Amino acid sequence: MTTEEFRFQCNTTLPERAPHVAVKGSCGCVRADGAGCFISSNVATTPGDMTERGCTYAGCRGVVGGPVQDVIQLTHGPIGCAFFSWGYRPHVADDDFHMKYTFVTDMDETNIVFGGEKKLLQSIVEAANEFPDAKGVFVYNTCSTALIGDDGRDVAKRATEMIGKPVVFFECEGFRGVSQSAGHHIGNETIFKELVGSVDPEGDFSRAINIVGDYNIKHDMRTFEPLFEELGVKILTRFTGNVRVDQLKSMHKAALNVVHCARSATYIAEMMQTKYGTPFIDVTLFGIKAIAQALRDTATFFGLEEQAERIIERELAKIEPQIEYYRQRFQGKRVFVYQGGPRAWHWIEMFRELGLETIAAATTFGHEDDYEKIFNRIQVGGLVVDNPNVPEIEEILTQIKPDVFVSGNKEKYVAYKLGVPFVNGHTYDTGPYAGFSGMVRFARDIDKAISSPIWKLLHAESRPAPESYAAAAD
Repeated sequence: MTTEEFRFQCNTTLPERAPHVAVKGSCGCVRADGAGCFISSNVATTPGDMTERGCTYAGCRGVVGGPVQDVIQLTHGPIGCAFFSWGYRPHVADDDFHMKYTFVTDMDETNIVFGGEKKLLQSIVEAANEFPDAKGVFVYNTCSTALIGDDGRDVAKRATEMIGKPVVFFECEGFRGVSQSAGHHIGNETIFKELVGSVDPEGDFSRAINIVGDYNIKHDMRTFEPLFEELGVKILTRFTGNVRVDQLKSMHKAALNVVHCARSATYIAEMMQTKYGTPFIDVTLFGIKAIAQALRDTATFFGLEEQAERIIERELAKIEPQIEYYRQRFQGKRVFVYQGGPRAWHWIEMFRELGLETIAAATTFGHEDDYEKIFNRIQVGGLVVDNPNVPEIEEILTQIKPDVFVSGNKEKYVAYKLGVPFVNGHTYDTGPYAGFSGMVRFARDIDKAISSPIWKLLHAESRPAPESYAAAAD
């Protein structure tokens, strides 16, 4: 079955999903409802749709605020919200403090009835006393505490005076947005208002940059930070992978913001440009051509073009033989990629560099500009789906039959049950995948998934038991 012929049977009783599905045609795209462009996105989930989206709290706590390594990450809400976010993205910081501990006010029925402000203040003070090395406390509001009217911002002000360290309150209750994307915005805005510019260190920052929108999944930063430093620039702040609070406070001193994730972090780059005049460039740190272009664009800003070309030439020489090996193995292979937002369009180019054809692409919380990039990159006939649900994913895997599915933790088990090779592109089972060296690891893991002998056994027709087994049974 081709993607042009494909129709979701599971959506027969949910016609509202049609505007969220489109196929790239030779003259543009055609939605599942027969209309022309453009695919519907960043709108409230239709009731009855088994969405895989996260909430605003998840985007703020799990993506933007969570990687900050030297603060106490405190959830103001029920235990379930904290448990969901615990270890959500491992190895985002060099230490394992956030893997060992999770902090929560543990709101119960009594607190909901009588209010939780006193409990929140007590929790902040107790946690700060228990872990005196922490440089501050990040407090994340949830649906229940917002609905009862707790004034967490006032509590944070009082707590700051009591513990002598910044207590940052994020108004990221889950119901505020249509997806976790709203949490990214809230996280950016809150950190910018509460921390950025609060210290003004002296020194030469004429060649200082911030890496904005990278969250150090499985130490992604180790693949590209040395290249930028070799280029001759100083990395002042990471936003927010493996970052410390004091670095966030001084990130306004950078001469340039290098923005990797356009969906989660362009907000703070734009705010810094408005207030401090800090320019920013959009880059992609996944894929050979993209990381090379990121180095070139950064080098051009500082007049370091010759250094960039030397680094790129050397790194290409290291990996090209290995990449060519995988290109030969991937000829004719097709991939379905489903990621949170920009990584879907980042990786279509990566797959093309590896010789893989992207037959379907989807995002959980992509906006219109994300889908514009997807449609620009995917080949004619490619299926594009906004916010797919599990029944839709199952139909894509069983009807279109991609050779490999690249997605996240939740989708892994669906793929395995259906016998489809899978690579975790969300938190990585191995990795890192960024930079030149990460491209080789990415290709290796795709090859291991596709080539695993388990699929031959899984798809083999069942055979009758040997006569010896039958005799033994008698």
